[in-house]
Amino acid sequence: MTYAPSEEKLRAHLHVETPAGEAWRCLRCGGYFVGAPTGSGPAGDAPIVLRGRALRDAIILRLLAVERGVRALLVILGAFGIYRFRFHRDAVQRAFSEDLPLLRPIAEKIGWNLDDSSMVHSIRTVIEAQSNTLLWVAVGLGVYGGLQLVEAVGLWLLKRWGEYFAVVATSLGIPIEVYELTHKITWLRVGALVVNVAAVLYIALTKRLFGLRGGHAAYEAERHETSLLEVEEAAGTGPGPLQTVGDTAPASASARRGRHR
Repeated sequence: MTYAPSEEKLRAHLHVETPAGEAWRCLRCGGYFVGAPTGSGPAGDAPIVLRGRALRDAIILRLLAVERGVRALLVILGAFGIYRFRFHRDAVQRAFSEDLPLLRPIAEKIGWNLDDSSMVHSIRTVIEAQSNTLLWVAVGLGVYGGLQLVEAVGLWLLKRWGEYFAVVATSLGIPIEVYELTHKITWLRVGALVVNVAAVLYIALTKRLFGLRGGHAAYEAERHETSLLEVEEAAGTGPGPLQTVGDTAPASASARRGRHR
């Protein structure tokens, strides 16, 4: 993660000339790398090294991204299954009607009332649904899965639009989850509601979305302050030394060895 700040004092501390060409100091590890810097501009616009609080936030957001990605995959597979089911509905309906009575003796022994089973009722509702209805259900699930996938990508890449998208999309689903709890309370539903509410509050507050905690202006000021501090510490002009591998060797010697990582 090399960066060429426009401030001459900082730029001089991060840059050396070697027989192999110019070398720039990495903001993350402190080592020098031969070649042009990966970025340039004001020190306050430098990329933020993921350590400390920034690393913790990135880990949490990417864990949420993985959860959203898995959910998107399952929903899209469900949409595809329903779409394919439209073309084999008659065969599935015959099999269901013929096999269900065979399960009754087993169900009676374990105390399972098939006639009142919500699972059996849901299967029967799907089988008896019209072909157009199934098509629209598949389309709806496909759109929902696509939105979940977009949310997962935005969170994984740590993009601000992804954070906004995640908060809005998750918030829209919370009333539905509360409504489901009024019909039946399960640990899975309660857990999903708690996770989604916590995710909305965490992202909105820590990322200062929708004007919270100073809004976008405060977020940009915090980001620029962090970026400037990263550059100053890498250049050795900040309030404290940068504890990295590259600090243990002189800059010129490290550069001459042409160390690559």
